Amino acid sequence: MNLSRRRLVAGSLAAIPLAFAGSSVRAQTGALKISHQFPGGTIDQGDFRDRLTRKFAQEVEKRTGGALKFDIYPNSSLVKVNSQFSALRRGALDFSLVPLSYAGGEVAETNIGLLPALVPSYEVGSRWKDAEVGKLLAQILAEKGIVVVSWIWQAGGVASRAKPLVTPDDAKGMKVRGGSREMDMMFKEAGASVLSLPSNEIYAAMQTGAMDAALTSSTSLISFRLEEVSKNLTSGRGKSYWFMFEPLMMSKQIFDKLPKAQQDAIMAVGAEMEKFAVESAKADDIAVASVYVKAGAKVYDLDDAALAKWQVLAKPVWKDYADKNENCAKLLAAAQKLL
Repeated sequence: MNLSRRRLVAGSLAAIPLAFAGSSVRAQTGALKISHQFPGGTIDQGDFRDRLTRKFAQEVEKRTGGALKFDIYPNSSLVKVNSQFSALRRGALDFSLVPLSYAGGEVAETNIGLLPALVPSYEVGSRWKDAEVGKLLAQILAEKGIVVVSWIWQAGGVASRAKPLVTPDDAKGMKVRGGSREMDMMFKEAGASVLSLPSNEIYAAMQTGAMDAALTSSTSLISFRLEEVSKNLTSGRGKSYWFMFEPLMMSKQIFDKLPKAQQDAIMAVGAEMEKFAVESAKADDIAVASVYVKAGAKVYDLDDAALAKWQVLAKPVWKDYADKNENCAKLLAAAQKLL
């Protein structure tokens, strides 16, 4: 059954009594698809973001009595990384766990998911969902056709080939991947040249020398085996100016066609996954240092003085973001209330 036919059938089921709707939707639509760019594993082993999607799928299937089932597609095997957000908006993809800032070229507001130093800790990030900034962001994304199912923040660090990147002075002359337009702006101000590419392409760029240093989440620093092409690591444990919003999202087109009981199950399980996400992310912040030391790399941590220097460079970047449009200005103002 093709996608347009699938949507038509799903839509026509809206009038079916709730007791029968779940099984009918499942029979007609097939398994819902969850796409992500990270290495695949099992529900118990591997990248926690892959494991989260598997835990989510298992629990939702259980709570809906098998009415909803899922297929997981890791390693960008279903949809290319930079196409996932737009595929969700069109209803061509059901779910994706993807860095929100990857959609910055399509929806300017999403760059708030990786503004330098705006989220300085997991504690601040965890407050976004229920605060004004989270409600605004959820509303904006809903208007763009996206439902945020799980709110996931990750700290990040820097893997570098030849020399460490700890302070802004270190960045001068380096070729750096920041991970978002705004992060790249800060590195340009520090004197670096920047490259834009998804995290699953960092290894090849580092290996060939096309890139000197890359910022990415602690989990990706491990999962993509960047210790094999790096001699230095600036970890995200303790302090970091790099916190990425990496939510599990669902197409609103698909979500709206489901019975309310199934919608409620999806959102309830998604919220429950957030505790697993933050615990796993914090564990990876610690584990990444051990991985790099074992590989022979030198590990550095940010101190208050170094973090303060990055924060000075971040303030003009925040203003640039706020100047994009009224929504960006509102989001930034709301986020700053949590600092």
